[in-house]
Amino acid sequence: MNPAYDVFDDRCPTRLVLDRLADKWALLVLDRLQDGPVRFNHLRRDIRGLSQKVLSQTLKRLERDGLVKRTVHPTVPVSVDYALTSLGRTLTETVAAFAHWAEVNMDAVLAAQTAYDSAMTG
Repeated sequence: MNPAYDVFDDRCPTRLVLDRLADKWALLVLDRLQDGPVRFNHLRRDIRGLSQKVLSQTLKRLERDGLVKRTVHPTVPVSVDYALTSLGRTLTETVAAFAHWAEVNMDAVLAAQTAYDSAMTG
């Protein structure tokens, strides 16, 4: 760890990175890119509920952070795909574990919510 950064300090730039990685759309995009380059429209189709505008913003932020690389192919029409950078690939295991944890544990979370709601109203 770099002692110059402290995630518990509200002025630390690591907070901006954590904000980005905690975003559900960024998490889903990073998870989807783990198998290799994907075209913009394919990402949009795969991640249902994600608008074109939000996908574009998410990809630009991830590219700026050095996690995603944008490649333009000189075809007619022009095609663009996105892939994880070497830095982005360092997150693959963590992102996949976090993203798919919800799928594996959703029944337990729903049961806990039901029990909590019952206790609060009863």
